[in-house]
Amino acid sequence: MQQAHYRGESKPLLTATIGQCLADVAARQPDHPAVVVCHQGIRRTYGEFLEEVDRLAAGLLALGAAPGDRVGIWAPNCYEWLLTQFATARMGAILVCINPAYRLYELEYALNKVECSVLVTAERFKTSHYLDMLCELAPELATAAPGALQAEKLPHLRSVVRMGTDTTPGMFNFDDVCAMGTDGADRLAAIGAQLDPGDIINIQFTSGTTGNPKGAALTHTGILNNALFNGAKMRFTRDDRLCIPVPLYHCFGMVMGTLTCVVHGATMVLPAEVFEPAATLQAVQDEQCTALHGVPTMFFAELNLPDCADYDLAPLRTGMIAGATCPEELMKRMIGEMDLTEIVIAYGQTECSPVNHATDIDDTFEQRTTTVGRPHDNWEVKIIREDGSIANVGEIGEVCAKGYGVMDCYWGDPERTAETIDSEGFLHSGDLGVMDEHGYVRITGRIKDMVIRGGENIYPREIEEFLCRHPDIDDAQVFGVPDEKYGEQLAVWLLPREGASLTEEAVREFCADKISHYKVPRYIKFVDEYPMTVTGKIQKFVMRDAYAQELGLAAG
Repeated sequence: MQQAHYRGESKPLLTATIGQCLADVAARQPDHPAVVVCHQGIRRTYGEFLEEVDRLAAGLLALGAAPGDRVGIWAPNCYEWLLTQFATARMGAILVCINPAYRLYELEYALNKVECSVLVTAERFKTSHYLDMLCELAPELATAAPGALQAEKLPHLRSVVRMGTDTTPGMFNFDDVCAMGTDGADRLAAIGAQLDPGDIINIQFTSGTTGNPKGAALTHTGILNNALFNGAKMRFTRDDRLCIPVPLYHCFGMVMGTLTCVVHGATMVLPAEVFEPAATLQAVQDEQCTALHGVPTMFFAELNLPDCADYDLAPLRTGMIAGATCPEELMKRMIGEMDLTEIVIAYGQTECSPVNHATDIDDTFEQRTTTVGRPHDNWEVKIIREDGSIANVGEIGEVCAKGYGVMDCYWGDPERTAETIDSEGFLHSGDLGVMDEHGYVRITGRIKDMVIRGGENIYPREIEEFLCRHPDIDDAQVFGVPDEKYGEQLAVWLLPREGASLTEEAVREFCADKISHYKVPRYIKFVDEYPMTVTGKIQKFVMRDAYAQELGLAAG
């Protein structure tokens, strides 16, 4: 029996740093459009972008930041975010991506966990007033000189750089920091010559369902090459224009989005500070975007706009969809209604920088809707059983990946690092999957999401894919809830298609005689939306807890 073990094609890796890569692209095409930020009215060529990046990088050095220091960024999508991403890379600081949705406790934890010395922050995001929250955590800001903060709760933080034109006691203004870097070119060049592609350059906090978030430490080599091969999958050239509605604080935005554009000399287009379906399609139309990224729920929201057909989406051809398997009906609509004939399905983990599987443009429709493709170039993947042995083709097991993009570590967490990366260098994803004889992998769910009903192992993804075949169902999320008799029972939250009239009885009739009786959900709920992270990942544990409480169910 063939084993579920596959190696992607071996190709040369980039050996530059992110800063070197940006400088090289700007030298080749200084007048080519680099950035369009629609909601801020900003346009920059690569030459202009590099100049402003270097001013900020030199300004950070002037206020006391140094190579290896952790510089946090806490903001929704904006031009300042992009400048900070590449400025920290140019001067060798480690960019720490702070979730825009974080509140006081989470912010305090993240800043202290990685010992941030500098924080670049927006004024606010939605209902969160960032500056007030910072002043509550660090009341010492009121009397501190900018750059000389000594706060009891944030002992490592020295400088806060705030966006906007107003002033706040104890904080630098973003534009003022940029102005501080007008004469730092020589020092910046000297530092850049000493940086190594293997250096850690980014810390991404993973959104775990239990315990505190873990900080995945990623290198220049990891994320730069991931951007290279992601672009290759989409057949990117300098003439492509990518619309990026996904959040920059996550790998989807800053690696698969902005960095992919820079590596290939393409144009980054940010439609809004947070995902808005109408603003996204408007940006695609106005900026003649050839590519569009998103998670399935984003594409559903765009397609379900009443005036979706009124937007001119003709230039679109490609992009990446990630975060979940693409349902067959969604793929049909994306191709038929959005001209995304070359859309790529991507899969991976933050800890892998992040993509380790992807479909090819030439893959069959079935392969693009039922699998996440084959292992990416320069990646080795295996499916393992509970005892660690390699599973056979067609057998469900844990997906494990090994390659250039595996994180250096979880920052300050050697035990959790050892639990995730084994002695052979394979990263254990926690995802369940099955591989076919050609190396294509189908994700069947999370190990922790598997439902055990009366001794039967049930994989929610299988049932979700089946339910999405119903013409009146846009999406389905299946999970287990407590049951005294069986231990667990199946529950499903359904997202009906707009205008559809759907009943529980109709759903059960659809399931009858088509799937095993124990796979038919016992509890069915119709919803308008799912609880999600800022990156668009659906939070099943939130649904599970809320629904069990609503139904009055207790663990058996």
